[in-house]
Amino acid sequence: MPTKIRKVEINNMMDFCEEAMDYGLHSDDLSSSKDDTTDMTVFMPNYPKDAIRQMQMMRSNQLLTDVILEVDQELYHCHKIVLSAASPYFQAMFTGGLRECEMNRVKLQGVCPAAMSRIISFMYSGQVRVTEVDVCQLLTAATMFQVANIIEACCNFLERQLDSSNAIGIAEFAEQQGCDALKQKANQYIERHFTKVCQEEEFLQLSDDLLVKLIRRDRLNVQGEKDVYNAVMAWVRYDDRRISKFESILSSVRCQYLAPNFIKQQMQTCDVFNRVPSCREYLRKICHEITQHRKPAVKERTPNTTRMIFVAGGYFKHSLDILEAFNVDDKTWVSMQSLRVPRSGLGGAFLQGTFYAVGGRSNTAASSYDSDWVDRYHPIRETWRPCAPMSVPRNRVGVAVMDELLYALGGSAGSDFHDTVEYYDPQEDRWHIVKSMNYKRVSVGVAVVNRLLYAIGGYDGSVRLNSAECYHPENDEWTIINPMKCARSGAGVAAIGQYIYVVGGYNESRQLSSVERYDTESGTWEFMAPLRVARSALSLTALDGKLWAMGGFDGANFLTTVEVYDPATNVWTDGVPLTSGRSGHAAAVIYTPSNITGTDFNDTLIERGGNPSAGRDSDNGKSHDSSRNHHTGIFNSGGFFGSGGPCGSSSSARDEIDAMQHENGENLVNQVKQEASPARRKALRQEIVRQRFKQNLSARQNEHHFELPYNIDIDLLDFRNRIYYCRRCEGNNCPSEPATTATIIQKGGGGKHTCPGAILKRAVLKFLTNFTSSDHKRSSSCNNNRPCKRL
Repeated sequence: MPTKIRKVEINNMMDFCEEAMDYGLHSDDLSSSKDDTTDMTVFMPNYPKDAIRQMQMMRSNQLLTDVILEVDQELYHCHKIVLSAASPYFQAMFTGGLRECEMNRVKLQGVCPAAMSRIISFMYSGQVRVTEVDVCQLLTAATMFQVANIIEACCNFLERQLDSSNAIGIAEFAEQQGCDALKQKANQYIERHFTKVCQEEEFLQLSDDLLVKLIRRDRLNVQGEKDVYNAVMAWVRYDDRRISKFESILSSVRCQYLAPNFIKQQMQTCDVFNRVPSCREYLRKICHEITQHRKPAVKERTPNTTRMIFVAGGYFKHSLDILEAFNVDDKTWVSMQSLRVPRSGLGGAFLQGTFYAVGGRSNTAASSYDSDWVDRYHPIRETWRPCAPMSVPRNRVGVAVMDELLYALGGSAGSDFHDTVEYYDPQEDRWHIVKSMNYKRVSVGVAVVNRLLYAIGGYDGSVRLNSAECYHPENDEWTIINPMKCARSGAGVAAIGQYIYVVGGYNESRQLSSVERYDTESGTWEFMAPLRVARSALSLTALDGKLWAMGGFDGANFLTTVEVYDPATNVWTDGVPLTSGRSGHAAAVIYTPSNITGTDFNDTLIERGGNPSAGRDSDNGKSHDSSRNHHTGIFNSGGFFGSGGPCGSSSSARDEIDAMQHENGENLVNQVKQEASPARRKALRQEIVRQRFKQNLSARQNEHHFELPYNIDIDLLDFRNRIYYCRRCEGNNCPSEPATTATIIQKGGGGKHTCPGAILKRAVLKFLTNFTSSDHKRSSSCNNNRPCKRL
């Protein structure tokens, strides 16, 4: 039968509106026609709450209850209709013809009383409280009884709790409970934060099958395959009994993407290979394949994280200090920390998660000079740091990364055009000269395919070049390859697979729109679809199997336009334009952590204080608070997932605690060691840092203020040997040999040793954690006006 509609007699429209307001109706629900006022459907917004409140009262007083649920020794008086309405499990039990239909007392197995009490309370109230203590038991019970709302609440709670110390456990638990959405979120977190996850206890306690399953994922967010290799080695060393499984696990590491020198060093120094000779032989075979420059049999990883294109510097009326990042996923531009010095004609590349700005020319109203400067930018801490300079200034330089080394090719210094090549080793902070190219090349295009470095086109000081050559790192030789069909300089060059694309450029008379592609396997060139707009001095990057041509100069205007090329269709399409026109800029692609603008302050502190080798990558202490909740008490030792320990259990954290102990007394440090809650440990550590800062700040008032020149890199401090390598001193009093602490104290404490390198090592060590992030100008009495930072 049709539902009866409640009839209401209304005298006039005013009474109708007042009655509607009393019933909670909105104007949108009412008809403006007077003829429709004889019938209406009324919604009572308070009725569901009142009904639920009455049912809860009746259950509490055991009124009209028709079933008793027995869980262990606990008894719960309930109404079958309420249980059936909230749970498909109980609906099937009481309406499916089972024997429980006629039973007044039902005993439930496989559920704890506390979780059952929470679920029944939710059924009668619509509210549920989820805590770290009972979330796992509650989710298990809710899954058993198919209470979708509680399942969703628990999954949302666990998703917010995701952390590097518990992500693996949450993923496994979600799989057991059939919570696919939570499992996907946890796996995504593991992939995006693999370098942190692999340091945790949960990772080290993985079974060999789960470890192989994890490291075989294509989308692990690592800066290089060495991160995966080191994670596997840590897992093997965690338990000596795992040595027998090393061979089968090593084959899951994509060793074809390891640098040959790293592989050779591991075979010589790693003790594990002495116990498993077959693994050494396997690596020797891989190393041979790599040095033969064969196409890898396995594909490179595609990290599951935000993809960004960094664009640095450039020229528009003068050299620019702009650094911007284009988020490929949401198609937006983000402004980053500006370059230390405006420059155009620079090279840019990402190496081990750090962006490098190499060479270029600073052309401003105040000065104009070619630069040998090299600066690196940490994308998470958003800070620039100087590196060792190149052997010569290089404007319009070609830059590429190969074997975890940064190569710089050609360029010019004034009227001197270079054929020289050098590479930068970030571990040593040094540049090394290699064999020169066959031609001098300015505005040269550079690409790497199968560990071969290609130099294409450019300008030799007299003509534009169509020649190209290839560098073999094993024998340190350059080999001439087939020339391009069109001579050009200032072209964009990038590689996708076995192909090298050369886009645009200048050919002595005009800017070019033509595009050529070189097949590294067949050694042939062919024309591809041209650009929509001819341009030179552009930047070209490859991402997701596509080319991104950005900016440049068309002969009259500095371009903001961006064109995207799809090799599958051989078509160029318009992309999101640059924020401003420019040419001569650098661009590079980075796979970033999920939050590029934030990092956990405590993690940064531990990295600087707990691990001397990590100090090489530390910056000047600038930090950002993370918005992520790190309360992971349910996954600690003794928690639901066993012994999955927090971050504080790592060796670096122990070192940090020991370092704090000498400077901040025993009380807080002992609390940190004894505290079981990760959240509380984090708070205590931050309190220790605050106290340390206050002590150092007070001490500064009575001590000399030491200044570290901006062009002196803190990374040149050797923490192990307590030696400072004064490589950038321009004074005549600096010793040619590395200065020991004693030497610096003797000569730097008011003596003759007045070069910028004469910094007391004890002062650097004492104030390192409080190294400020703001620049300061030297006083007028200082010998130079370079920016400096105060310790």
